[in-house]
Amino acid sequence: MNYRHAFHAGNFADLVKHAMLLRLLAELGRGPTPLTVIDTHAGRGLYDLAGSEARKSGEAEAGVARLMRASDAPVEFNPLMAAVTALNPDGALRRYPGSPWLIANALRPQDRYVACELRPEEHAALQSTLAGRGNVVTLCGDGYAAAAARCPPRGSALVLIDPPFEQPDDYERVVAAATAVRRRNPGAAIMAWLPLKDLETFDRFLRDLEDAADAPLLVGEARVRPLTDPLKMNGCALALLGADGLEAPLAAICAWVAQALGDGGLGRAYRLSSS
Repeated sequence: MNYRHAFHAGNFADLVKHAMLLRLLAELGRGPTPLTVIDTHAGRGLYDLAGSEARKSGEAEAGVARLMRASDAPVEFNPLMAAVTALNPDGALRRYPGSPWLIANALRPQDRYVACELRPEEHAALQSTLAGRGNVVTLCGDGYAAAAARCPPRGSALVLIDPPFEQPDDYERVVAAATAVRRRNPGAAIMAWLPLKDLETFDRFLRDLEDAADAPLLVGEARVRPLTDPLKMNGCALALLGADGLEAPLAAICAWVAQALGDGGLGRAYRLSSS
């Protein structure tokens, strides 16, 4: 795989994913039960926005830089904006937190985080980013396989599935991993991120996940442009299982990103029921 998230860190899709991830972590962290978080495609955890990759793509400038200047962003973005501010105390936007950084800093001492990264060089950077944290484990290996294997059979758990979608079977493997996790721990929450390119691919994925999970599914869409060119990432989506009461926050996140950062964008959230 030649995907490098350094080119895309802080783009509109990261804003959707990370704002909702922090909201979900806050909800799950309110209970007395220790929380286990498993991240199937963790990446390096922290990104240099002043690096050549980020400057070449310009996606951070069109994403997180605009968020940090915005006066109309909904409150659902406040935790993410606070995390970005903490990483850039002098006000210059040089660093952006990936999901490992956000998760590790959101955990309580009794919680546990398993961060999986397949590429050795990215895993080495991830280890450095998360060094010294006693409740964090990093794995250099297949996160799809680790999702269910590392999920506790009972108790509070969240699995983040966020592949690069460069392999032809990624959609199928997301569904298989989510199904295996819910089979092992029916109460586990799952958040899967995916790109929005064309409706046929997206609808087929939702049907497959809904059928396999046999549980209500919360879906959020942030379309930054019409889905007319399947070769482009025209938006992104989140599919959540075990996330009750979060439709309104997800809708607010998707709507702001689509409208503020998109070109004729559309953002929404809705539930699908398997019954």
